[in-house]
Amino acid sequence: MTKKININGQAQTTEFLFLQDLHHHCFPSADLSILNGYATTENLPLQTGDDIYFIEKNKLPSRASLEAMMCSRHTPHVHEKVKQGKVAIAGLGGLGSHAAIFLARTGVGSLHLVDFDTVDVSNLNRQAYRINDLGKQKTAALAAQIAEINPFIHVHTDFVKVTSENAASLFADDCIICEAFDNPAAKAMLINTILTQCPKKYIVSASGMAGYGNSNDIQTRKITDHFYLCGDGTQGAIPGRGLMAPRVAICSAHEANLIVKLLVDILPDAAR
Repeated sequence: MTKKININGQAQTTEFLFLQDLHHHCFPSADLSILNGYATTENLPLQTGDDIYFIEKNKLPSRASLEAMMCSRHTPHVHEKVKQGKVAIAGLGGLGSHAAIFLARTGVGSLHLVDFDTVDVSNLNRQAYRINDLGKQKTAALAAQIAEINPFIHVHTDFVKVTSENAASLFADDCIICEAFDNPAAKAMLINTILTQCPKKYIVSASGMAGYGNSNDIQTRKITDHFYLCGDGTQGAIPGRGLMAPRVAICSAHEANLIVKLLVDILPDAAR
């Protein structure tokens, strides 16, 4: 019996009764079969209306196929919420550059990158930049990396210093702000400005990630309904306990992980 199905985003008809039979006969070069949002190797029966993707792992697929693959990794209802997210990363150093990449790999649909600095050689010990990024604006260098990870994510950049005067307008379109400054006064300024001027927005901040060891001391704490703090809260950078890549990255992962939780479990759909 002929069935009307969608294959790789296109409406088609098929006489095949089972998924893997269709795969092997019509798409033999594909490595992955996705049926209605879930990857499978089972030869499942086909039904009219099925949504199917066959994907080659070593080639960049179409946007729709890449979305289908992300859905199969995260489960559809989770990925749909993540890709609707609008997240700003304020400060693109050790915390912000890694958090942005984690969120890009997770498929957050819109990332707003904000920083006023350029990449220099001192950044290479803990930030997500490379030698060929030296001298570039951090916003541009990080946007280029994200485009190589997922070219279908919307990335907006602002090469500007955040102040109490411009913060509210700068982040007007973002539902969550990831605070990733390395200056305590700048951290306090952004947190206070967002909580007072934009009380419906969420801000995820970090404090205390210097040194090495004690990975489990880095925690995520809820300070208020819209303000969360990641880190150990104590370990600032001093001689003998500088900022080092592993512990900084652990803290940035805490920030990114919490942001994903906010997008999936906390934010109402209208706020994304």
